[in-house]
Amino acid sequence: MAKSVKKRDRALPSARTPKSRSGQQQTNKRAGKSRTETKQSRAIGLLRSPKGATIDALMKATGWQQHSVRGFLAGVVRKRLKLDLEAEVVGGRRVYRIGSAAQTASADRPDQQRS
Repeated sequence: MAKSVKKRDRALPSARTPKSRSGQQQTNKRAGKSRTETKQSRAIGLLRSPKGATIDALMKATGWQQHSVRGFLAGVVRKRLKLDLEAEVVGGRRVYRIGSAAQTASADRPDQQRS
């Protein structure tokens, strides 16, 4: 027995598209807004601070769930942005920080050669 084939909605293309607007009205609504205060920028700001940030602090600042914060740290911070993310346990809590104390210390020492 052959399977029945569902018919697609055959509405006219002009019926599906919104009416044309002038060029100024058609611009993106976000074009005038600054993207400096995004959740990602807030999280990176916390991670760049000398104290660093815990998962809980990042969750509170962004509104993300714990698994989303961890995914952000691994996927965006480490892989996409290729930032040096450090983690250490301070007072029984894991603190994440961008930047390396070892990198800044080696940058201060002129006796080390870089290749």
